[in-house]
Amino acid sequence: MIGGFSEIAEWSLLILHHCGLKMHQPRNSFLAPGITRLSRSSAFSKRALYKKQKVAAEKPAAAPATTKTVKVNGEKNGSERVVALNKASRWYPAEDIAQPKATRKSAKPTKLRATITPGTVLVLLAGRFRGKRVVFLKQLASGLLLVTGPYKVNGVPLRRVNQAYVIATSTKVDLSSVTVDEKFDDAYFNKEKTAKSAKTEEEFFDEKQPKKVISESRAADQKLVDKEILAAVGQVAHLRSYLNASFTLRKGQAPHAMKF
Repeated sequence: MIGGFSEIAEWSLLILHHCGLKMHQPRNSFLAPGITRLSRSSAFSKRALYKKQKVAAEKPAAAPATTKTVKVNGEKNGSERVVALNKASRWYPAEDIAQPKATRKSAKPTKLRATITPGTVLVLLAGRFRGKRVVFLKQLASGLLLVTGPYKVNGVPLRRVNQAYVIATSTKVDLSSVTVDEKFDDAYFNKEKTAKSAKTEEEFFDEKQPKKVISESRAADQKLVDKEILAAVGQVAHLRSYLNASFTLRKGQAPHAMKF
């Protein structure tokens, strides 16, 4: 019987070899006694045994009690009664009250454009100083850009602008020797709240608006920042005139086709 089995095995090997087929080889093999070619975790992954793993189902947690049993006096009332732990309110709204949906969104810091770096000359596209060229100093925590004219060159003071309303040019001012104080943040630009007083009829119809007074500290900060920037601007020929010139588009000029 054993000889017959070996003959069948030999014939099977010959048939497989003739057909160009090979018998399945083991995925793992011994490199030395007790040392396999694949580690235990690698063999586990190769054989896809993770698909056959059985995870024990967790027992469902016991539902919290919603009722309780209390004793009731009286012969005809029964000896006990089941009552709810939390009584439902007797009042309910006649109409459905809209509940605010919980949001999972979290505020993320605004990503600064790659073309905007400290010292880049920007063109303002909106606001009171639209068309002016300014120097970018740093990005604030709110995502807004801190820029300055400088004020002595084109009249633009320290202010915050949104990067969506600026054009970044290829011109840069060397600010390696300029230090921007940490006090210039979003809180620095908050307006002071003043108590509103009732206006008389004459004041209401008076067309003259009271002149806005700039605080001495704000003016001193502007001069301190511009002093270092003006020194850097003076080292480049025609840069002061470039910052002083306003940006305009003429007929036939397309901004998207221009290189700034």
